[in-house]
Amino acid sequence: MNPIGNPIVLSANFKRLGLLGGIGLICFFIFQLLIPSLSNPSSESLMNTATISKQEAVNHALDFARSELGYTESPPEKPVVTYQAETDLYGYLSREKLLQQYNRTWKKSYPYETFRVDLPDPSAKGKLQIYVDLSTGKVVNFKRMTSSTNYAQADISTDEQARSRLVRAAEGDMTLEAKEQAASIWVKRFGFKPSDLKLVTNEGEGGLKYTVDGKQIGSSVLTLAFTFEDGGVRSFTQSFSAPSSYTDYVKKQTYWANWMTYAGYALFTLVLGVLAIVYASLTRRHTSFVRGIVLSVVYFVATIAGTLNMLPLLQAEAGSRGMLIFLMVFQVGVYFAMTVALYFSLVGGDGLMRQVGLNAWPRAKEPGYGLYVLRSMYVGYLWAFILLGVQSILFFVLERTFNTFSTTDATQSPYNMAYPWLLPIMAWMAGIGEEAVYRLFGIPMVKKIVRSTFVASLITTLIWALGHTLYPIYPVISRPIELTFLGLLFSFVFLRYGFIAAMFSHVIFDSILMGFSVMSLGDTVNLSAGLFWILLPAIVGYVIYWFSPKKPNRIMFEPIRKTSIDELSREPDRA
Repeated sequence: MNPIGNPIVLSANFKRLGLLGGIGLICFFIFQLLIPSLSNPSSESLMNTATISKQEAVNHALDFARSELGYTESPPEKPVVTYQAETDLYGYLSREKLLQQYNRTWKKSYPYETFRVDLPDPSAKGKLQIYVDLSTGKVVNFKRMTSSTNYAQADISTDEQARSRLVRAAEGDMTLEAKEQAASIWVKRFGFKPSDLKLVTNEGEGGLKYTVDGKQIGSSVLTLAFTFEDGGVRSFTQSFSAPSSYTDYVKKQTYWANWMTYAGYALFTLVLGVLAIVYASLTRRHTSFVRGIVLSVVYFVATIAGTLNMLPLLQAEAGSRGMLIFLMVFQVGVYFAMTVALYFSLVGGDGLMRQVGLNAWPRAKEPGYGLYVLRSMYVGYLWAFILLGVQSILFFVLERTFNTFSTTDATQSPYNMAYPWLLPIMAWMAGIGEEAVYRLFGIPMVKKIVRSTFVASLITTLIWALGHTLYPIYPVISRPIELTFLGLLFSFVFLRYGFIAAMFSHVIFDSILMGFSVMSLGDTVNLSAGLFWILLPAIVGYVIYWFSPKKPNRIMFEPIRKTSIDELSREPDRA
């Protein structure tokens, strides 16, 4: 980081960084890509299995609906198709180290990943949901969504007893015997023998459930579940159910994750946003209100593109056009508020740093800016490689100390995006927004209170880390522990090299992870797109370099004294 008035120079020991970056990449490839047990669980199965196209899923769903459900409607030109996953089952198998055994034994017949095809069903004032195996196209489950208020409430209820009561109310006065008779048709159609089934539903309970003898893995047993309406079968699912000990564990973990996210992250981030407006005004003579506009626009465009890219998932969740519009407007409103907070964080953070005589974010018109950005990009890539290695080691340690495991998250899957190759645009959203709020503004602002650069970095890092606890990684404390280490390293990059280098390192780090996720889909477009996003920060760095005045860049090679963390730490009264 450069003192105000000095030539803007980014000095770095590239030989040492290159060595550490190489070690980081080796660790990343060994632990994240070559060792299956440390691979990303949400993408492991997708990387190793051929997947049908969404159009093929639609064709299989239509064939089933017409032949088995009497569906006669003309399907829409582009039915909504979403990726679905049995989150609890996958998590249980992952925790108990049973995933490979399940994949070998049961996955082909009872997949935990499917495409859900939504077909409009005007005759029932609702729609059909057909679940198709991701690999074979075989239909495994179906549900008839109707306008029933009870079922609408049951589908969103998280309380098992409440759900059962609502289902029972929707079924009317169907007896247990009548349910078994209606279900027997589907039991035979899906190839089960009645003699292998054990009834686990009692008279008066909602729905109907059987367990299947001889089909078990660990404490998970294959379960057939039915719901009914108007005397017939409304839905049928066949899946291995996670034991209650696991689902109770997840509920408790989710409870604490919500507390950490909303009380630890959202509340304090809101406070930072308000303070950013205050300090942008207080330090206005040291900065400019024009400064944050470009990055704020880039951030907002990235958020809107990401939201539009999630349209298939939003359509599936909304259920109606009116609700979809509401969700879209709400999402855009949230992102607009976040963009405003980002803008004032950029202005306020720049003002706070310049107030103490440090140039954390050089201006484009300053001599040497082009080469400064270019070298910041180099530093960003090398530190991203280091961070990937550190993350891999942390995963390794956490898995063996906290028994950390993860499960699937359909909302984050590239398959639920209109254009999977667009996923890594969110890396730019995270890199710009988080480095501006928690590093450029957060560190100098908190340091005014705690008088310690390290403590300020730790506090803002903890706030940032707590915002990642709702990811499906357990125990939920694992993610904050991991991100506390990574966040302190991002803070070091900011304090040592400046905001641009920190932003590049964050964008590149996320682009590599998201780029590999896109490349795992396998086709030429996604392979090319994944590589493009990984290289895009380099392209941006070179474009800025070539379009900046060249002559002043010569001063970049003049030796200067090192400044950054030490200088900021020696000036507690000014930071």
